Amino acid sequence: MAIAKIILSTSTCAIVLLILGLYLSWGSLKPLIYEQITSDMFVSVDSDVFDPGPALGSDFPGVIATYKGRELRLIAEFAGSNGTVFVATRSAQWCPYCMKQMIQLQEYKAVYDKAGIAIVAMTYDDPELQQAFVDQWGISYPIIHDVDTLSFKTLGILNRSYNPGDEAYGIPHPGTIIVNPDGKVVGKLFLEAYSVRVDALSTLIFAKQALGLSAE
Repeated sequence: MAIAKIILSTSTCAIVLLILGLYLSWGSLKPLIYEQITSDMFVSVDSDVFDPGPALGSDFPGVIATYKGRELRLIAEFAGSNGTVFVATRSAQWCPYCMKQMIQLQEYKAVYDKAGIAIVAMTYDDPELQQAFVDQWGISYPIIHDVDTLSFKTLGILNRSYNPGDEAYGIPHPGTIIVNPDGKVVGKLFLEAYSVRVDALSTLIFAKQALGLSAE
């Protein structure tokens, strides 16, 4: 019996040490794991028929959101002179595809600015979590917080695979809506697979075409 207790105690200690080791190493392993699973996430075109969201030619319906501690209903204050790329995405905390997409958009922000096209992103994350992501990656375009899933419901892109109480409840089908200076929806990019996104440069090319701008 005593030997069995010793073996059990030793096994328990080994498991605890293993868990502790994995926990302590997660911070350094996570970027490598995320990079591996997102290595082929980007495509250059929206090639499927999945098409949620407001109809082309309709008015962008606005949002029910917060930004930097204040309520937000319209995104017009962020608009570029030639239009806006509105990116609905799942989470800046736990979704590696969303994080990589938003980081890549930041890398191309100067090119968007040159084209007179603004970038606005929205997630369901608490504002504190959004701000942590913004600070870590130097995001300089607005990331706004959807209040109680109301924006994603209004836009017609709420992912209804999850129910209230589920951790992921409130996420959208990730995608991009192109809004012209008059507030009209002139283009959309939505792929049914959440793990696939149109890359930032291809999105810009698509946005220019949808907005009637020169491809240069």
